[in-house]
Amino acid sequence: MGRGLLSLALAAVTGAALLAAPAVAAPTPPAGSSAPPGPSDVYRPVRGPAAPAEYRYLQKTLPGESIPRHAHDLAAAQARELPTVGGRWKSVGPTNIGGRIVSLALDPKRADTVYAAAASGGLWRSTDAGATFHSVWPDSWTQAMGAVATAPDGTLYVGTGEPNPGGGSITYEGTGLYRSRDGGRTWKPIGLRDSGAISAITVDPANPRRIYVAAAGSLYSGGGDRGVYRSEDGGATWERILAGATEFTGATEIVVDGDRLYAVLWDHRRTPELRTYGGVGSGVFRSTDDGATWQRLGGGLPAEGPDVGRIGLAVAGERLYAIVNKASGPFEGFYASSDGGGTWTRTPANEDMTGSQSSFGWWFGKVWIDPRDSAHVHVAGVPLMTTKDGGTTWTADDTSMHVDQHAMVWDPRRPGRVYLGNDGGVYRSDSGGDGGWVKSRHQPYTQLYSAAISPQDVTRISGGAQDNGSLRSWGGEGFNEYLGGDGEENLINPTDVNNVFACYQYGNCFSSTDGGDTLTYFADRTTYQRRNWFTPVVFDPRDPKVLYYGSEVLNRSTDGGATWKPISPDLSGGPGPDPIYTNYGTITSIAPAGDGRTVYAGTDDGRVWVTRDLGATWTKLAEGLPWVTRVVVDPKNPDRVWTTHSGYRAGSPLAHVYGSTDGGRHWRNLSGNLPAAPVNDLVVARGGVLHIGTDQGVFTSVTGGGHWLRLGRGMPQVPVDDIEYDAGHHRLVAATFGRGFYELTTP
Repeated sequence: MGRGLLSLALAAVTGAALLAAPAVAAPTPPAGSSAPPGPSDVYRPVRGPAAPAEYRYLQKTLPGESIPRHAHDLAAAQARELPTVGGRWKSVGPTNIGGRIVSLALDPKRADTVYAAAASGGLWRSTDAGATFHSVWPDSWTQAMGAVATAPDGTLYVGTGEPNPGGGSITYEGTGLYRSRDGGRTWKPIGLRDSGAISAITVDPANPRRIYVAAAGSLYSGGGDRGVYRSEDGGATWERILAGATEFTGATEIVVDGDRLYAVLWDHRRTPELRTYGGVGSGVFRSTDDGATWQRLGGGLPAEGPDVGRIGLAVAGERLYAIVNKASGPFEGFYASSDGGGTWTRTPANEDMTGSQSSFGWWFGKVWIDPRDSAHVHVAGVPLMTTKDGGTTWTADDTSMHVDQHAMVWDPRRPGRVYLGNDGGVYRSDSGGDGGWVKSRHQPYTQLYSAAISPQDVTRISGGAQDNGSLRSWGGEGFNEYLGGDGEENLINPTDVNNVFACYQYGNCFSSTDGGDTLTYFADRTTYQRRNWFTPVVFDPRDPKVLYYGSEVLNRSTDGGATWKPISPDLSGGPGPDPIYTNYGTITSIAPAGDGRTVYAGTDDGRVWVTRDLGATWTKLAEGLPWVTRVVVDPKNPDRVWTTHSGYRAGSPLAHVYGSTDGGRHWRNLSGNLPAAPVNDLVVARGGVLHIGTDQGVFTSVTGGGHWLRLGRGMPQVPVDDIEYDAGHHRLVAATFGRGFYELTTP
């Protein structure tokens, strides 16, 4: 989450509670700051990157089932078979915000050329020392990235699938390893398709055709390509040289140091009921015979056991460092070895180091050594941790760059120059990483949850971004963050562009009458016991002073969000079974009709409801369906309604799109020839044309559903979480989870 909520992110959490906060006017932030602080006390039952991962996972699955292997890729292949209609999508930003970078690599042949792998946004190259980035990855391939590396001869390797099990994009597994011999202009798949996620790629500095890969494996499906692999022929063939103890033990690091190899293995698994991010297979391993045999290193490191979580490792000759986290997430210890890993010493306890991992050390697991000084070490955490004495003392930097660190690479051509990748993008320091960080000014790979547009001003776009708050296209240079946290619902009053609404996770929502410069918290005035990670807030189509807000009950405001009144009972089936994630059993979509009386609502447990008398009575229209992502009602006909649903299916006949012409008394499956992938949004365009946003892009139907075509050209194969339609200007705006906003002119 953004810096404005960092203190909340690091606070201990013991469970859900109903917390109220007074309305506050957020002051205009001083120059150089990120965003105004939120209220001092808010509803946040779970913190950290586990929460968006949980939201994404539960939404993309059917109850009791996991995500089938290659589900995203197979659906993408189905999407590519459909004919394409319409014009060309145009990227409209943001370019100055960035998004999560999971790996970095330098080009050995070209000075100031750096490659950045974005979590769900593909691969990018900068030729100006990280100032600007441009895509060097096929738009039609998976955008889920895990690792990038370059060989001494300039060959470029990319491993797909993010290995960090948080932040949402872990639900989009990768499709293996790829190679480019021309700087990313053309690519060739070279195997390990069943790896799920690839954590690290290491090329032997003495032999560019010898490649080592750390394959983390699928988080959901056991087996497959996981462990440490080696190729002696540039990727033509592969041999697994280190397997894990269990079918869910994968590899996260592989280091070549002369005639020795070091690897880190990690047990991690997600089932429908449980997250287990550690186990007996987790540990540091060493081989002194080129991978023929391996030894699990002890000598002071934590002994093999179920509580050993993710480990980060760095090697500089005989000097080694390892950060160890517990399976449950918190910091366990930082260790140093001066004899090649034979013996280890736990460095002195340090409060900043402990706090840097918060409760989710599995989100990081990275250590980087200054190649000119082995006592100068950086460690990934919420802040960037730095020691100059081999771990005796530490400093934490969470002010000069975005939080949540994931990648670092040192430039051998320029002493002191280092590049950093985190949840906010790419940064460069010319001071050895000890401050002086400068953020890339062009990096269009933001992960968006939502979009909001205005028919009054087509230049105004806002939206909620993963780990980068609520963003707006006005009020500053380029896009700027005007509310922190993980940005969620955003709204712009269709009759007053200065009346805007923005939320961060769990329905902590604010209103503004000056375009977002000052914000007033109102979520404490609603009635709730549970609020979803993404809590819906919508305008009434007849009067924007009337708004609806969904917790487990439906709230209604008639004065622009100043006061709220519940108008429904609990519309869900009650709280979910998970004692930690207590924010499920909630409303996920609200659709007020144009008659001023009828309102539809959908829930995360597959229920659809309607009231035809503003909440006096409610009728259940459906239940037992997959997660309801959207309910949409025809603004001219309150009996014409559609629902869209999430979830990858494993042979299930359940639809992704339903339609009704009699107010939900009868439903028709409108999925037709759609790819077997979650549908995230639906809008009704001129003439009854339907547009939908899916995990595989945007599709359209001129027949009202059943027969679908791909809509528009030029959008990468990236999930579309939200679409907004402006009939008066013939425009459609899509919020993508990895490539920012796209806009299309429609008929």
